Amino acid sequence: MRKNRGRRRLSAAPIVLLAAILLVTLAGLFGVPMEQAKAVNDTGPAVYVIPVKQTVESGLQSFLERAFEEAGEARAEQVILVINTLGGKVVNAEHIGHFLRENKIPTTAFIEGKAVSAGTYIALNADDIVMQPGSTIGAAAVVDGSGALVNNPKVVSFWTSEMSESAALQGRDKNIAAAMVDPNVTLELKDKIGRDKQKGEILTLTASEAEKVGYSEHTAASVDEVIKWLGLEGRTKIEVAPSFAENTARWLVNPVVMTVLLILGIAGIVIEMLVPGFGVPGIVGILSFGLYFFGHYVAGFAGMESVVFFIIGIALLIIEVFVPSFGILGILGSASLISGVVMAASDPMTAFISIVIALVAAIILIAIFVRMNKTRGIWNKFILRDKLTTEQGYLSADVKDSLLGLEGITITPLRPAGTVLIGDNRIDVVTSGEFVDTNRTVKVIKAEGTWVVVKEIVK
Repeated sequence: MRKNRGRRRLSAAPIVLLAAILLVTLAGLFGVPMEQAKAVNDTGPAVYVIPVKQTVESGLQSFLERAFEEAGEARAEQVILVINTLGGKVVNAEHIGHFLRENKIPTTAFIEGKAVSAGTYIALNADDIVMQPGSTIGAAAVVDGSGALVNNPKVVSFWTSEMSESAALQGRDKNIAAAMVDPNVTLELKDKIGRDKQKGEILTLTASEAEKVGYSEHTAASVDEVIKWLGLEGRTKIEVAPSFAENTARWLVNPVVMTVLLILGIAGIVIEMLVPGFGVPGIVGILSFGLYFFGHYVAGFAGMESVVFFIIGIALLIIEVFVPSFGILGILGSASLISGVVMAASDPMTAFISIVIALVAAIILIAIFVRMNKTRGIWNKFILRDKLTTEQGYLSADVKDSLLGLEGITITPLRPAGTVLIGDNRIDVVTSGEFVDTNRTVKVIKAEGTWVVVKEIVK
C-alpha cells in the first residue's frame, strides 16, 4: 500500500476574510478624529481655519467635508478657507463648490498664495474672498494630465458655465469668470485694471486687480487680519489640519497606488491559495486589500456594502477551487469582487480600469510564481508523481522474468502467438514473427513483464 506523503494544510481563507474585516474596522475606529469636534462643543462661537493647500482631489474633498462637519458640531461662527493651490480635478472641485454653497456656516476664502484653476472655483463659491498681497486668482482653463489645454467645446462650455454661475451667485461679474476659463473670450478691463483680456489669453488677477473688479472684498496679510476685518476678534480660533489617516488615505487613493495595491492583493491571495503554507504572499495580499479599503473608507468613498461584496467575492472564488460548479461560482465571485472594488472608489470608471490592469499584471505574476514553484503547488495533490517500478516496491500482477532461458513444448500453433507448456504451466507466448507448429520444442529468449518471446529449437 502506498504511503500518503502529502501534508494537509489549513486553508488561509478564513484568515484572509477576518483580516480584511479587521482592517476596515480599524479604519472606522482610527480613520477620522471626530472626537476633536466634541471637545470644542462648549467653547462658544468660534472661527474655524481650514487649509486648502494641496491638489484638489478626492482626499481634499473628504477632508473639507469632515472639517465642516466638525465646525458645525462646534457651532462655529465663521469658516476661513486658507487657499494656496494650483488646482486639480474638475469633478472634485465641482463637488466642493456645491458643498460650500449648501453649507450654512458663513465662509471666507483667504487666498494666501495662488488660487489657480479648481482653486479659483472653490474661492468663488465662498461668501467672501480676501487676498494676500502678491497672491493671484484665475487661470482656470481646463487642462489634461500633461498640462495641455483641453479644447473640447463641451468641456470648456461646461466649466465656463460652472465658473460663471458661481461668480453670479455671489454678485460678481460672470464675464470675468468666463475670461478665466475660455481663451476665446475677449473682455475690456482697461478702465479698471489697466489692461484688456485679449483672445488667446487666460485671465489671472492680482490681489489689487481682484479688489478693483469686485472679485475680492479685502486685502489682508494674515488670517488674523482677516478675522479682524470680519469683526470677529476675541473669538476662539481653531485650526483644523488633515489627520495622519487622511494624509495616508490621500496617497492610497491615488490611481497609480490603487492599481499597485490591487495587483499585490490579487496576486498575493491567489498565490497563497495555490502554494502550501501561509506566508509572505498571503500577508502581502491581505495588507494590500486592507490598505485599499482603508484609504477609500477614510476618504469617505467606501462603505460596508463594498466590503461585503468584496468578501463575498473572495469566498466564492475560494469555494470554486474546492467545489466544481462549472465556473458559475467563479463568475459570481469575480463579479462580486469587482463590484466591491469599484463601489469603494470615487470614480467607478477609473477603478474599473485599475482592476483590469491589476488582473492582467497579477496573472503574469502568478504564472511566473507557479512556474518557479512547480513541485510545491496544491495541484500536486491531484497528480501521481511516483513511478510504479520494482525498485520502488511495486510488482506487476504476473512477472515472467524467471522464465528466461527455459524450454517448453508448443501445445498450440504459434502464429506468431500461442500457448507453450513449460513444466506444468501453460504460458502465453509469441515468436519473433515466424510460424511454429504444435509439439515443437521452443526456448524463452526474452521476458519483459507479461511479454514472453520464444524461438524454436531445431534438433
